[in-house]
Amino acid sequence: RTTMAFTAQKCGICFQPPSIVLIYKDHSQDKTRRRVMPVRNFSRFSDCSVAAEQLKNNPRHKAYLEGVSLRQLQKLYSLLRGHLGGESLAESLEKFQREETIDLEEDMNKLDDKELAKRKSIMDELFEKNRKKKDDPDFVYDIEVEFPQDEQLESCGWDMESDEEI
Repeated sequence: RTTMAFTAQKCGICFQPPSIVLIYKDHSQDKTRRRVMPVRNFSRFSDCSVAAEQLKNNPRHKAYLEGVSLRQLQKLYSLLRGHLGGESLAESLEKFQREETIDLEEDMNKLDDKELAKRKSIMDELFEKNRKKKDDPDFVYDIEVEFPQDEQLESCGWDMESDEEI
């Protein structure tokens, strides 16, 4: 059996009937195709993370969804769950955005393991999105930056010398 290579181009959701829609490039035939993956046994009470993992690991869809992030699938399931709960698309998007935004003032030491893993995943995705790679056209290998020294530097209490031994 020959190995088929697919590149995901777009991934979206259809509310009626509930399904995940993937537009992908089939390199073996050099064609752009659409794959509709029906969403079954999903309600407004379902866990979006579990549903996304099950779809991504489903043997029938795994090869096609390789280029789609788990976070994107979770977002699509979240939109579907909101739709099933009677929310408009705008409301669901706003709710998802609130849940996926990192609050810089939040004390992450107080989070449970699941919530902390979620925040780390959000930060990792943001880092990857903003990271400059060697292939990028505006990539510069060795950047030197001069920081202005116009202002007097403030000292912090923790870095002052102390006679006390610890």
